[in-house]
Amino acid sequence: MIDPLVQRYLDHVRFEKRLAERTVTLYSLDLAKLADQAATAGVGLTEVQPAHIRRWAAQMHSAGRSGRGIALILSGWRGFYTWLGHEGLVQVNPVLNVRAPKAAKPLPKALTVDDAVQLASFQNERDNPWLEARDAALIELLYGGGLRLAEVTGLDVVASATARGWLDLQAGEAHVLGKGSKRRIVPVGSQAVVAVQRWLLVRDQGLTQRAQAAGAAPTEVQAALFIGRNGTRLSAQSVWKRLQSRSLQAGLAAPVHPHMLRHSFASHVLQSSSDLRGVQELLGHANISTTQIYTRLDFGHLTKAYDAAHPRAHLKPGSSK
Repeated sequence: MIDPLVQRYLDHVRFEKRLAERTVTLYSLDLAKLADQAATAGVGLTEVQPAHIRRWAAQMHSAGRSGRGIALILSGWRGFYTWLGHEGLVQVNPVLNVRAPKAAKPLPKALTVDDAVQLASFQNERDNPWLEARDAALIELLYGGGLRLAEVTGLDVVASATARGWLDLQAGEAHVLGKGSKRRIVPVGSQAVVAVQRWLLVRDQGLTQRAQAAGAAPTEVQAALFIGRNGTRLSAQSVWKRLQSRSLQAGLAAPVHPHMLRHSFASHVLQSSSDLRGVQELLGHANISTTQIYTRLDFGHLTKAYDAAHPRAHLKPGSSK
């Protein structure tokens, strides 16, 4: 049987606030839990204290409910007690300062080394050679240098006072403007240097040919390193689309987005070097805690390797063989 106060509140949100029936149903379920908890604790709904709410939230967390799920329940309870306050039935909202446990941050998605190499090595012979050269260079910088998408699209052909970033191909370095307008220098691999050099050979030639075919004057050369077919700086959205398409053409099981290559770069370097501080500098993270999430990826990699290879990994409990 629904508590009379709960029923009055449900009528309020259904008829006065005109909330969706689905929302009212969810409120009803959550408030039924509240009423059950209060009855078990031997207190009325108007007698519930913050200590009760904290204990019940902790119990839900111990029972395996997610932080997000608990937060939604607490939100429903908080609205109920806000209404009770407006009705003059409680002096203090016991849920007001109670927060759900923080949900664990999901691990960033990273490619396996084999998949990353497969994507970086892929050559699409059916594609336009101009686009093929550009996209290959993009992927080499995203994976080979761990650059952010905005850092790659912000690169210019040459250094200048107005350039957000540029490549020094002779030194094998990328000068980029990262988050917080912080500049850093990132080494790029030899494969990335070769890919960019190949792109530069065809970059301006393609624009000139298109202008001549249209009977127009040659297109003014853009400062941007990566440009689209119209000669303007390549947009982030275009990179997303091209990379997703190219990853599937390369035979990967799922489409890849640019930041996944940055995650892969960090994870693979950390697996090989175990140099957390070095990876932090390469990625341009202000805090080491941001970089530490890749240690969880590395541990997951080691766990899978153990499960697959170690002779003790598959022993059944109680077995000595």
